[in-house]
Amino acid sequence: MNIHEYQAKQLFEKFGVATPKGIVASTAEEAGKAAREIGGPGLVVKSQIHAGGRGKGTFKNGFKGGVHVVDTPEQAEEIAGKMLGQTLVTHQTGPEGKLVSKVLIAKAVDISKEYYFAILFDRGSSGHAIIASTEGGMNIEEVAEKTPEKITKEFIHPTLGLQSYQCRKIAASLGLRGTLANQAVKLFTAMWNLYLKSDCSLVEINPLAVTTDNQVVALDAKFNFDDNALYRQKDVVEMRDKTEEDPREVAASEFGLNYIGLDGNIACLVNGAGLAMSTMDIIKFHGGEPANFLDVGGGATKEQVTAAFKIILGDPNVKGILVNIFGGIMDCNIIATGIIAAAQEVSLNIPLVVRLEGNNVEAGKATLAASGLAITSADGLTDAAQKIVAAVKAA
Repeated sequence: MNIHEYQAKQLFEKFGVATPKGIVASTAEEAGKAAREIGGPGLVVKSQIHAGGRGKGTFKNGFKGGVHVVDTPEQAEEIAGKMLGQTLVTHQTGPEGKLVSKVLIAKAVDISKEYYFAILFDRGSSGHAIIASTEGGMNIEEVAEKTPEKITKEFIHPTLGLQSYQCRKIAASLGLRGTLANQAVKLFTAMWNLYLKSDCSLVEINPLAVTTDNQVVALDAKFNFDDNALYRQKDVVEMRDKTEEDPREVAASEFGLNYIGLDGNIACLVNGAGLAMSTMDIIKFHGGEPANFLDVGGGATKEQVTAAFKIILGDPNVKGILVNIFGGIMDCNIIATGIIAAAQEVSLNIPLVVRLEGNNVEAGKATLAASGLAITSADGLTDAAQKIVAAVKAA
């Protein structure tokens, strides 16, 4: 789950992370009011979408730039009026762009130096780590590739947490001294508390800035949260903006399904993430293109399978479906019943290949055979992939 920049600022303020004052606005009039409340010249109007590259983006109405610096409330109102309700296209949105329904009005700052700072869950060490760099404002992957010596990585002890000496060490690696180092240590500590107590898997500040009046502030942030912990993060869940997400992924999440849309034409319905990845790989190996990743989990119900079929068929590019189920915990006959119910409910008219294996598999195959529906049974994963690829190409 991602959140908007203005919501990130709200979390910063809650946990005492230094950041310029900002107010979100949904109308041009609210933007003008926010600008007057913040006061003074040097204000920035920032479109709020879940994508980077906003400053260099272009709206479909021809207005250029999703980030503008203004000096008066009147200018803030005018610029906000040109952004709100319009679709912004950036290098990360794709040509379809994203609709701007909110803007952030914030105090602009004069930057002396930019840095990169992030706390994340490091899968290599199965623990939390801090990554910092003197090259703020840049893509950290590019920095790691070209100038890895400019990156500092500090691992956080799983029980002791982030220690003050580690914060001072990171500040020193960034070249921060004296009062700047003290401010940085305070900010890093606040960031760790935010990260830990909000069940984040990533908090990235880019840039972390030192201003011309010697203040260390977080200017922009990217948050990722541990989906498995959201049940205890009600305030974070309320920040979810479903309009920014793929409607199919939203629908899948409501039924406890893991779905990611892709660009192919062969839909996959699989139980287990690893098996789903293997299924997509073998479809590709045999000349097909997977249309999605869809993991129904280890204990899917008939209702979930029906919902999965509806979500799959919501993609107009889908020309065939491969169901690949290994019944460990799951009963293959329950899956078979769900497949039949789904096919009947949605009036399925595209090729469907089903491979079942494991718990109660013979009953599942018998249920499919007795359905009278045009369902092709497969004896193994290779057989299933070959059959669905051939069926889609022949259609």
